[in-house]
Amino acid sequence: MPQAPIDTDITIHQLTDDPYPIYKRLRAESPVIRVEAVKRTFLTKAEDCRAVKDNPELFSSNDPSTPMEKAFEAHTLMRKDGEEHMRERMAMTPTFSARNLKGIWSPAYETHAHAYLDRLPRDEAVDLFPTLAGPLSARILADVLGIPDATDDQMQHWSQALIDGAGNFGWFDEPFDRVAKANVEMNECIARNAERLRADPDQSALSVMVNADDPIAWSQIVSNLKIAIGGGINEPRDAMLTILYGLLQNPDQLEALKESGKWTDAFEEGVRWVAPIQASSRLVMEDTEIRGLAIPKGEVVMTIQASANHDEERFEAPEQFNAFRERNIHQSFGSGPHHCMGTHMARLMVGKILLPLIFERFPDMKLVAPETVVWKGFGFRGPLNLPVQLN
Repeated sequence: MPQAPIDTDITIHQLTDDPYPIYKRLRAESPVIRVEAVKRTFLTKAEDCRAVKDNPELFSSNDPSTPMEKAFEAHTLMRKDGEEHMRERMAMTPTFSARNLKGIWSPAYETHAHAYLDRLPRDEAVDLFPTLAGPLSARILADVLGIPDATDDQMQHWSQALIDGAGNFGWFDEPFDRVAKANVEMNECIARNAERLRADPDQSALSVMVNADDPIAWSQIVSNLKIAIGGGINEPRDAMLTILYGLLQNPDQLEALKESGKWTDAFEEGVRWVAPIQASSRLVMEDTEIRGLAIPKGEVVMTIQASANHDEERFEAPEQFNAFRERNIHQSFGSGPHHCMGTHMARLMVGKILLPLIFERFPDMKLVAPETVVWKGFGFRGPLNLPVQLN
C-alpha cells in the first residue's frame, strides 16, 4: 500500500498568509499529504477530518511533538484522552451550564456589550478589532473564568501569546520567549484569584474548580484556565469580525437578516467561512490507512477543518459568504470528546446578542476600504483589523 505523498514546497508563511487556495488544490489533487514544513500529514476533506475526530482510540489527542506543551508549560487537557481528559473537562463544565449561560453570563455579556458600544466614536472611521471585538471578548471571559481583575489588555496579550506559542510549528524563539513571560503573569493572577474565590465562591470556572469536592490538581486547574484564555478570546473575537465583514460585504444578506432576525445563521456561516481554529493534530496509535494510503503508527495527522468547511462535496460555492445556507454542517467547533466547550456561549453572545445589537445601534454601518483588511493565521485565523464607518 502506498504512503501519503510528501510536499516540500508549501511553507508555514504561505499557510499563514493565504491557505485557502492551497487547501483547494490539495482537496482536488492530494487530500492526504505530508507537509514537510509542518511535519504532519494534512487531511483536507470533510469526511476524513470528521472520522479522525470521532475515533480517539485510533487517533489520539496526545501529539508529542506539538509546541502546545512548551507554550502552556503543561500537558493540557487538549492533549489528553479518555478518563483523564474527561475528568479535567468536567471540572469546568458547571460554569457553562445552560442555567448559568442564561442567568449569569448572558446578562453580563449584554451589559458589557452596551458599555463597549457606548464608547465607540460616531460618524468617523473606527477599527472594531481593538475597540470592540478584542476587549469585549476579553472582558466577558475574565468574568467567566474568575479573574475579573485581569485587564482587557492583559487578557488579549496573554491570549495571543498562548496562541502564537501553541501554533509555533516553526519552533521560532520569539513566540516562546513571549509566552514564557505571559505565563508568569497568568500564574500570579490565577493564584491571587483562587485565594479570593475560596473565601467567596461564585459560578466562575476558577471558583468551581478550586471549591470542588474532589478537585483536580492545581497544575491542571491553571492549565485549564490557560486553555480557555487561549481559545476563549480569539474564537468569539475572530468570529465577530469575520461575520461583520461578510455581512458588510453582502448588504443584501444584511438587510434580509434585519427583517428575519436569523442572526444565528450568520454566526454559523461566519465560523464556517473562516474557521477561527483552522487545524488540529492527532497522533496515529496503530498502522492504518486513509483513502488507500498507508498511515503508520506514530505519524501525526492534522485535520484541516478550515479546508473541511470548504469541501465542495459538502458546500456549494464554499468560498462565498452565504448567511442563508440551507445545510451548514461545518466542523469549526470540532466533534467527538474534544468538541469545543464554549460553543453554546459563543453562539449566544455573538449570534444572539451582539449581532442584532450592533446593527440596531448602527443600522447604516459601512466597511471602509475593505481591501485594507488583513487576514492572518494557520492554526488560528481571523482579520487583524476591521475599519468601519459608524452611522
